[in-house]
Amino acid sequence: MEKQLTTEVLVIGGGPGGYSAAFRAADLGKQVTLVERYPVLGGVCLNVGCIPSKALLHVANILSESKEIGVSGVTFQPPEIDKEKLVEWKSSVTSQLTTGLSALAKQRNVTVLQGTARFSGTHEVVVENEEGESAVKFENVIVAVGSQPVKIPSFPNEDSRLMDSTGALELKDIPAKLLIVGGGIIGLEMATVYHALGSQITIVEMMDQLIPGCDKDLVRPLAQKVKKQYDNIFLSTKVTAILAQDDGLKVTFDKQGTVVTDLFDKVLVAVGRSPNGHFIDAEKAGITVTERGFIEVDKQMRTNVGHIFAIGDVVGNPMLAHKAVHEAKIAAEVIAGERVEWQALTIPSVAYTDPEVAWMGLTEIEAKAQGIAYNKAAFPWAASGRSLSIGRKEGLTKLLTDKETGKILGAGIVGTNAGELIGEAVLALEMGACAEDIALTVHPHPTLSETLGFSAEMIEGTITDLLVKKR
Repeated sequence: MEKQLTTEVLVIGGGPGGYSAAFRAADLGKQVTLVERYPVLGGVCLNVGCIPSKALLHVANILSESKEIGVSGVTFQPPEIDKEKLVEWKSSVTSQLTTGLSALAKQRNVTVLQGTARFSGTHEVVVENEEGESAVKFENVIVAVGSQPVKIPSFPNEDSRLMDSTGALELKDIPAKLLIVGGGIIGLEMATVYHALGSQITIVEMMDQLIPGCDKDLVRPLAQKVKKQYDNIFLSTKVTAILAQDDGLKVTFDKQGTVVTDLFDKVLVAVGRSPNGHFIDAEKAGITVTERGFIEVDKQMRTNVGHIFAIGDVVGNPMLAHKAVHEAKIAAEVIAGERVEWQALTIPSVAYTDPEVAWMGLTEIEAKAQGIAYNKAAFPWAASGRSLSIGRKEGLTKLLTDKETGKILGAGIVGTNAGELIGEAVLALEMGACAEDIALTVHPHPTLSETLGFSAEMIEGTITDLLVKKR
C-alpha cells in the first residue's frame, strides 16, 4: 500500500445521497474526500436508475400519445425507432448531469477518488482501484453505499436473457416477448418503456395487486389500462422455475396451485433491492449491520459508532433518492456541529407509469391497520375540465384527513403528472394544514392541480363541481 490520505470527512458512495453529503459538508467548511466506484458521480440513480429510466419513459409517453391523439382527428404515421440513437440520447442526458456534478465537486474542492472502499479500522478505509490500494484516514465518515438488485439464486442469472433493471435500461434489444417478474414500481416502469417500444408484456406478481402497499383505488386506473395493453398480468402468482433453452426462457408459474408454463425471449427480474451493508468490512470499524445488510442509524444518521454516519438505501426503506438527499444533509450538518435531526413527516412515492401514481402520508391501508379514524374524499378526473381536454379522464385525486382535527393525514393521485402534483400535499402535511386550508387556497383553473383543492372541498362540503350527497 503506497498512498495515504487524511481527510476531515470521508463519504463512501457518490450517488445522490453521497454527493449531497459531500457537497453540504464542504459548504460548511469541512475538508471532504468522496470515494466512488464508478468513473463518474451520480450512483445508480443518475447512471443506471432514476434518470435514464425517466428519459426512456418520456419517449414511451410520446409514442403512446401519438397513438391516443387519433381520437381528436390528428393521426400520425407509425414511428421509426432508431434504437442506437435512442440509447445515445439517453446516455447524453445522464452525461450532462454527471459532468455538472464533477464541476460542482471541483468548485467545492471535494477530493474525488475512484475505487471501492472497505473499512480497515475505526478511522481508516482502504480504497482499491486499478492502480492498487491506498489508505484514507478520516475524522468522520458518511456511508452511502446504496443497494443492488435482488437476484433469485434458482434463476439462470448467468444467462444474458435474464435481466435486472440495470440490464433493462441498456436497451440492447427489444424482445418480442418480455416477462417482468415483480409488479412494483421498477417493474411497471420498465413495462411501460418496453411496451411502447413494441414488446409483448407479461407481468407476474406474488401479491394480489400491482404496486403492493399502495391503496387499491389509486392502482386501479393504471391496472385497468395496462390490462388492455399487456398480454397477461398474473397476480397472486409465483415463478417456480426458469429454464434456459435455445429458443428462449421457459418459465413455470404457480397460481395458487395451478401450474402453467410459457416461453419468453427475455425476463426482467424486478423483485426489489438489497442493501450493500455487508460489502464494506463494516465489522472492522465496529459498525452494526443487520442480517439483511442494513446499517441502523438514529435520527441524526449516526450509527452505533459515534463518528460514523450512514444514509440512503443502506439504512432502510423506502429506497428513494430524495430520502437519501435529505438524510445526507442532516449527516453533514451534524458533523459540522449543527443541532439537526430527521423530522420529515412523510416521504412521497411516485410510480412514473402511464398513468402515474403518487402518494404521501398515511395510506388507507395504514390508517385502517392503525385504527385511525379518517375522512376521505376522492375527486374523479372525469369531472376535471383540464383532464378531459388532454384526453385523460381516468385519474383520481384522494385526500385523507383526521376525523377529529381535520388535519391532512395522507393523499394519493393517479393520473398524468401525478408525481409533479403530489408536492402540494406533502407541503400541506408538513405545515400541519387541514382540508379547509387547501379548500380556501385559490388554485389556477383549469389545471390538474386544482383537483387537490376539489378533494378538500368535498371533505368540507363546499364543492360545486360535483354533487356530493350528504351523509
